[in-house]
Amino acid sequence: MGNAGLRIKLSLPSIYYLYCKSFSKTKTLGIKPTGLNQHIEQAKKGNQLAFKKILDAYWSQVYNFQLKQTENEFAAEEISIQTFAKAFDKIDTYNPDYKFLTWLITISKNIQIDLSRVKELPVTKVDQFTAKNIVDETPTAEDQLIEDQDTNKLLSFVTQLKPHYQEVIQLRFFEELSYKTIAQHIDEPISNVKVKLMRAKKLLAEIIKNET
Repeated sequence: MGNAGLRIKLSLPSIYYLYCKSFSKTKTLGIKPTGLNQHIEQAKKGNQLAFKKILDAYWSQVYNFQLKQTENEFAAEEISIQTFAKAFDKIDTYNPDYKFLTWLITISKNIQIDLSRVKELPVTKVDQFTAKNIVDETPTAEDQLIEDQDTNKLLSFVTQLKPHYQEVIQLRFFEELSYKTIAQHIDEPISNVKVKLMRAKKLLAEIIKNET
């Protein structure tokens, strides 16, 4: 993947403060505080469904935060993927005394700062950590929905995804490669691959439901 140009009009601390303040009195879509705590505890045990629910609930906030900073959709998406990959890898370190969104945005902000210091590196190369927590043994409802589709129809659905999501879906569902092999193929950390696939499967499932 090529380098993503990063343009910042406001200082990172200013954007971070304004963003977190704007969400301080709002509820996270899809997860109540009690439910969030349960998902976090399940995620610490490696529960894939818990990771998925957290990703779905917080993706928009993290992505929009990065979009405001970078003014670049590709960079915002790639940094968001890294953010969740790192958060899931470090979920055991989360302190419940702090808001989960604040913790996520802090991780995302730090990745953004690293990128702004080392602009020549591709977005996907900043954090080379391994995924210890995100398990993939249990198929999700989205996996089943995708696998139930006729091959030709599925191909037409996949073409509606962004290219980097098309790529991981192709490698996972059509070529049936392991996460490790996909990571080697696209030259990204396996944790990034797992989060990218979670996001790609959600978007693909939405397309299938809307088209059928």
